[in-house]
Amino acid sequence: MTTLTNRPNTALLVVDVQIAVVEEAHERDAVVANIGSLVEQARREEASVVWVQHSDDELVRGSDGWRIVPELAPGDAEPLVEKHYGDSFEDTALETVLSGLGVGRLVVVGSETDACVRSTLHGAFVRGYDVTLVSDAHTTFDKTAWGAPPPDQVIAHTNLYWSRQAAPGRTAGTVPAKAVDFGPTAAVA
Repeated sequence: MTTLTNRPNTALLVVDVQIAVVEEAHERDAVVANIGSLVEQARREEASVVWVQHSDDELVRGSDGWRIVPELAPGDAEPLVEKHYGDSFEDTALETVLSGLGVGRLVVVGSETDACVRSTLHGAFVRGYDVTLVSDAHTTFDKTAWGAPPPDQVIAHTNLYWSRQAAPGRTAGTVPAKAVDFGPTAAVA
């Protein structure tokens, strides 16, 4: 149950599924397909879909690589939050957007598992949200050259790690795309 008052709704949060971010990502096509299926499910179930789009010195706003992948298209009425830091809440309008939608629970998908996705999971959780990570709808590219484990291990470890998170009044967990439920959360009245 979220610690946020009067926020019973669930939103799908799509983090940084941009051309340059996922072009070399582990199992890119399968992950993007799973995200696409979840976007359609959320729309059918009238759950909010909120898009997050990163930019910085290397990922220049307006460039081809900055754009959302062509397989996915934000709806005209779906909020798109631009960010410059790993945590999608940091110095953005995300909290205002989610508050306005009455969202107390987030279902998180996207890229990079070991950077923006993980930072956003924690950012949401410490702000009082219930946070579900979709185990087969997040990805990262190979960073073994910098000492990181292979991408499949990064993803598996993040899934394990997030399935064991706990905090007073909030829930966390990891589920596969086929088990996602966009139903309302038991929000604090």
